[in-house]
Amino acid sequence: MASSHSSSPVPQSNSSDAFFKKEMDATKRFRPVQSLPDVCPKEPTGDPSNLCDSPSLVVDQHRWTIYHSKVNLPAVLNDPRLAKRESDFFTKTWGVDFVDTEVTPSFYLPQITKEHFALYQQEITPREKVHERCKNICTPKDTFDRTLLHTHDKSRTDLEQVPKIFMKPDFALEDSLTFNAVLPWSHFSTAGGKGNRDAASSKLLQEKLSHYLDIVEVNIAHQISLRSEAFFHAMTSQHELQDYLRKTSQAVKLLREKISKIDKVMCEGSLRVLRLSLTRNNCIKAYNKLKLMATVHQTQPTVQLLLSTSEFVGALDLIATTQEVLQQELQGIHSFRHLGSQLCELEKLIDKMMIAEFSTYARNDLNRPLEDDCQILEEERLVSLVFGLLKQRKLNFYEIYGDEMIITAKNIIKQCVVNTVSQIEEIDTEVVVKLADQMRMMNFPQWFDLLKNIFSKFTIFLKRIKATLNTIRSVVFLVLDKNQKTRDLEDTLQKNAAKDSTVDTEVAYLTHEGMFISDAFSEGDLPPVAADTTSQRNTSPNSEPCSSDSVSEPECTTDSSSSKEQTSSSVTPGGVEMMISDDMKLTDLELVRLANNIQELLYNASDICHDRSVKFLMARAKDGFLEKLNSNEFVALSRLMEGFILDTEQICGRKSMSLRGALQSQANRFVNRFHEERKTKLSLLLDNERWKQAEVPAEFQDLVDSVSDGRISLPEKKTAATEERKPTEFLIVEGQKYATVGTVLLLIRIILEYCQCVDNIPSITTDMLTRLSDLLKYFNSRSCQLVLGAGALQVVGLKTITTKNLALSSRCLQLIVHYIPIIRAHFEARLQPKQFSMLRHFDHITKDYHDHIAEISAKLVAIMDSLFDKLLSKYEVKAPVPSACFRNICKQMAKMHEAIYDLLPEEQTQMLFLRINASYKLHLKRQLAHLNVVNDGGPLNGLVTSDVAFYTGNLQALKGLNNLDLNMAEIWEQKR
Repeated sequence: MASSHSSSPVPQSNSSDAFFKKEMDATKRFRPVQSLPDVCPKEPTGDPSNLCDSPSLVVDQHRWTIYHSKVNLPAVLNDPRLAKRESDFFTKTWGVDFVDTEVTPSFYLPQITKEHFALYQQEITPREKVHERCKNICTPKDTFDRTLLHTHDKSRTDLEQVPKIFMKPDFALEDSLTFNAVLPWSHFSTAGGKGNRDAASSKLLQEKLSHYLDIVEVNIAHQISLRSEAFFHAMTSQHELQDYLRKTSQAVKLLREKISKIDKVMCEGSLRVLRLSLTRNNCIKAYNKLKLMATVHQTQPTVQLLLSTSEFVGALDLIATTQEVLQQELQGIHSFRHLGSQLCELEKLIDKMMIAEFSTYARNDLNRPLEDDCQILEEERLVSLVFGLLKQRKLNFYEIYGDEMIITAKNIIKQCVVNTVSQIEEIDTEVVVKLADQMRMMNFPQWFDLLKNIFSKFTIFLKRIKATLNTIRSVVFLVLDKNQKTRDLEDTLQKNAAKDSTVDTEVAYLTHEGMFISDAFSEGDLPPVAADTTSQRNTSPNSEPCSSDSVSEPECTTDSSSSKEQTSSSVTPGGVEMMISDDMKLTDLELVRLANNIQELLYNASDICHDRSVKFLMARAKDGFLEKLNSNEFVALSRLMEGFILDTEQICGRKSMSLRGALQSQANRFVNRFHEERKTKLSLLLDNERWKQAEVPAEFQDLVDSVSDGRISLPEKKTAATEERKPTEFLIVEGQKYATVGTVLLLIRIILEYCQCVDNIPSITTDMLTRLSDLLKYFNSRSCQLVLGAGALQVVGLKTITTKNLALSSRCLQLIVHYIPIIRAHFEARLQPKQFSMLRHFDHITKDYHDHIAEISAKLVAIMDSLFDKLLSKYEVKAPVPSACFRNICKQMAKMHEAIYDLLPEEQTQMLFLRINASYKLHLKRQLAHLNVVNDGGPLNGLVTSDVAFYTGNLQALKGLNNLDLNMAEIWEQKR
């Protein structure tokens, strides 16, 4: 065996083994510097001419290519032609210093020195020595390769003499074509004298084939001679290999015997325990599976039983649980292959049943008697239906309720009209068939009671709808709240699961205890009780096994173990407790949108009631019935409608504009008629007014007193005491006497009617303000036409417009001006801030009235002025004293004072006579200047002074003018 080792052509010395081992250790210990290229890409072996130029990965990766070419910016700018440097872009823009600036070395690239290669040289030096030593030991490869190449070329030349057909891998003489190609029998024939030639050909063919055989044998022998050493080495190694195999077989046999003994003593019992435990667990699983199948088999009867009691949510939960069990735990069971599709059809049937049930519920809830005190009909049934519809994602169920609301609203009005008509004997239903025509035959009290009844019914109707929709919204919010809690719980569990990762520890422990990892994972899927039992058996194999019932009982949880659903208890606002399951996969956005739609449905209910009320109102207003109402009736109607509007807004929380708009439209018509009636009445009063002072009845005095006390309203019915009071001559307003005409008294009442109408119907404030302004302007312009314009001479038939008429007209205007600020304040309190600009109408009216009053005063002065001009133009200074002219003037002044003193206040009278006196002095001064009478103390001066003293005495003797400063010295020309 030793000789065989020595005869091996391959070096087997321990030194080479040590060398390779040492080299391997050095490779492990030293790690080459990867950033430096290999300085010796290929080892030189023998002749330097044998250095191959073939591609080398080590060399080529560091070979310079065109991609290594790079030019930096300083190199480009390093142009020796400094004279043309100014034309460059960079130097032209940034100056010469830009190019000549030195580049600062980078802080990120180290300076490489020889010391950086010291470690590499230390590592490569021993390896180079070993390489040189191995190169000297090995046979030169070039001589061996040259001899081998020469021999190989010779063999190839000899083999080329053999035809290619013999070299084919599919060469077979059984093939006729191959046989004829190798042995061309067509050349051999036994005919005639050709026998000798055929014999020669046959012999030549035999020799040729023999020559081919010799060539092949020689090549085979040559090949065998080349590999003889390896062949004999393999033969000698075969004996050693047989010895090794024999020893190995004996060792394996001994090991098997030991393992068999160990298996019998230590493993067989434990494995048997594990096998029995797995068998028992499998039996338990099979038993539970059969119980689960039995439970699933009862699904359809149970669903039918739940549907018979309208338990839709329970039926849907049971169907969902059963489908989940079929897909997870009972998948592939042949007997249940059709159960899934049957449950799907049953679920679709439940959807239709729930929608039909909800439609029935909505119809029964909305059409039940409105006198019933119960707000919500069968709240538990409603909550169950809503949960079922949400579970099935039927999110448009509220539209069914909305359709029923429209139908019910129509029926409420129809039923109220029918009930009211049946109680009125004057309406013959057989003659008047149409319900709208029957309604139009009612008088206002009857129709008003009907409208009040309709509004009360609608109010109850809306309260019921609100209660029902609030219950539905509470269910939606419960589901939304449950989704939020579920997400929070999942986030908490994920955080805890990230912290507790104990799988690797458990696997390591089970492997150490001798269990298979696959068995450990399979037992991990078992219920907790089964896992505990297995662990008990592993620790105490001699202990008695538990009974199958004790193990199977906790595991046979049909619904809870097979379904992953969890439920939580929630209570609705009505006190109904419901179980919310986790399988309601509705997003928060869908639930919020549904809650908003339900709230919008409540707003729609209010709009529906208002729209139906508007149609009822318009049906009655077709023949102009509402426009013919008096103020009290329309105010009552307006208050009723405003009350209903406020009630609906309070119930639903949003304004509905349809009924309010209809009320505004009717109010505008009422305002137009109201204003036209009063304007016509005022026009008739003015046309018949004779502008004489009228007595003031007690009721008007009370009316004025109530306005002074801040109560702008019409008086109530007259009492007996008020009727016994006699009318007074003047109207007392805040201590001042006002002489008025009857038209102004009625105008004050009309103004208060406007103000009271605004209080009763706030929506028409702006319209009333405009109409009242128009009315006041009309009174001002018309009174001016009649008095100042003397229109009363033709309209009423007055002979002349006296100073008393003018003074009375001025006092009436002053009375109206007194009430304009009060009216303004009344309207200002009822206007929006953005509407305050409309109050400027009162400012314009006040200015117009003051201008009118001033024109009347000017007219009175003008009357006396024309009188002075007429009388003083004929004045002559002569005896007797006082002259006839001055006596006539004093007489006319006394008449003027008598006419206006009782009508105008004393202050206004004094101011008026001061203006008259100024006119008198102007005319007298002009006449004296014309007569050349001067203040020289002469006889003429004395006569004039006596006349003036007479005038002054008479004027100051008039009542209220005794303290009047006449300043008569102004009649004389001032000396220059």
